[in-house]
Amino acid sequence: MNSPRSSRRGLSTLGEVYGVMFRNSLIREMSFKLNFLLWMLVEVLWFMGQIVFIEVVFSYVGAIGGWTKWEVVLLIGTHQLIGQIFQAFFYMNLANLPELVRTGRMDFMLLLPVDTQFVVSLKQFGMDNVVNAFVGAGFVSFALWKMALVPTVAQLLLYAVAVCCGIMIHYCIMLVFSTASFWMVRSQGLIYGYYSLFNIGRYPDTIYRGAFKLVFSWLIPVIIVANIPARLLIHAAENPWPIMLQLLLATLFMLGATRLLWSSALRHYSSASS
Repeated sequence: MNSPRSSRRGLSTLGEVYGVMFRNSLIREMSFKLNFLLWMLVEVLWFMGQIVFIEVVFSYVGAIGGWTKWEVVLLIGTHQLIGQIFQAFFYMNLANLPELVRTGRMDFMLLLPVDTQFVVSLKQFGMDNVVNAFVGAGFVSFALWKMALVPTVAQLLLYAVAVCCGIMIHYCIMLVFSTASFWMVRSQGLIYGYYSLFNIGRYPDTIYRGAFKLVFSWLIPVIIVANIPARLLIHAAENPWPIMLQLLLATLFMLGATRLLWSSALRHYSSASS
């Protein structure tokens, strides 16, 4: 059984390793400043395109599934916030996992004296995505102002926890797609398919029905990722714990299931030279 001292030492080691990886990522990002600015511009333009689309839609209708214009803007801003933070910390790393497996470079990751999933998941960091996350947060704040809603500190903390849960759910879904590379020669098609799933969550959950809503709210819970945090701010007067409990349970289930999948994948792995 690990002692408290050894646990603290392990956490300290992980922190030091991540500090080195984070610093190297920033150096790499700043070495290609034009690329950094272009990707940031592309993401901002894509997000603005969504806002324009919402403006056009609401010029013809008053509500979508019971959601007003500014409630939908808040939802899209939350979706942007979660997606950009996820991409900043995890997406690039998980998207590169199939190549690590195919070329055998996964061997070097296994030799490191820290948890392999930790290193593989957090090796690189995208600063441009962090900047774009602030754009999403800005739209959330603007939508709250337009609706004359002023969340309390407790509501904002609950929203932050819900956003973190959403990020973890997206991480788990992407990890499942990437981990398929341990059994398949190439799994890039699955990884690119992640975006199709991710975009489901930027629409109000009330527009979905039947088996589709059941599957993507509970089994692969991408619908609730942005909808529940948005609802926590929009319907602040209601009891938040039923929907928050659903999000927490979904997050814990996904984290546990993907950890088991990762352990199984490592047992299945053989280096490119073997």
